[in-house]
Amino acid sequence: MVRTATVNYHVHKDERQAFELDASGIIGNLISPELATTRVNLSDVRVASKPVGFVTDAVEFATYPSAVRDFTGDGWQEIYDRELTQLLTEKLGATEVVIFDRTVRVDDPDAVRKPARNVHSDYSEDGAKKRLIDLLGPETAKVWEGEHYAFINVWRPVEQPINSAPLGFVRPSSVDPKDWILLDLIYPDRMGQIMGLVGNPDHEWIYQSVMTPDEVAFFNIYDNRGLPSVAHSALDMVEDSNLTSIRKSIESRTLVRY
Repeated sequence: MVRTATVNYHVHKDERQAFELDASGIIGNLISPELATTRVNLSDVRVASKPVGFVTDAVEFATYPSAVRDFTGDGWQEIYDRELTQLLTEKLGATEVVIFDRTVRVDDPDAVRKPARNVHSDYSEDGAKKRLIDLLGPETAKVWEGEHYAFINVWRPVEQPINSAPLGFVRPSSVDPKDWILLDLIYPDRMGQIMGLVGNPDHEWIYQSVMTPDEVAFFNIYDNRGLPSVAHSALDMVEDSNLTSIRKSIESRTLVRY
């Protein structure tokens, strides 16, 4: 059975588009980005005949249980960071892992952080290079630039399996380079830059159905040796209409050196 979902693509415009965010990066006020709501077909990797792997698709799904079940407060961070470091070391051969952002998202209108419902990737090339300097400082960043590094996100359901708004990805091989647009991030004290994806009927959407808290998706955001960045978004869909559970997830942004 073919599954479908609704996503919000970006739109080509003559002027540069941007998000304006508050000091904590919590509230995103659109200045000019225009979105096009589009119905897309989905391939569920649990049953699909075509395999999905990090090297070929810049995203991979794995069973990797965590000892952490409560992601409130601060006591969980050291344990979870250690687990993610082990994951990226085992799965990708990372020799050094820097975990710099941990975001719990809840699909509720009153939530502080909600699922991102625009098709995007977190960094442009310039945005990634600037973030590298922000995180490591100019001298250390210069050392890393001469080696192989990447920004990788790790996503996990929290508390219960995902029934609505799962995370979907576009296979990089189905994306035309012209589908990407640059989007500025305007903070009170700094500027960033991400990439938005414009709709294309050739896009091949993939996701893993009913992901549980024992499963993760890890995916490439930027790689200085050329592994494609993978476009992703929350999918507006429901797995089982008889269930009313709210989607909760945690996304960890990491910088790795190979």
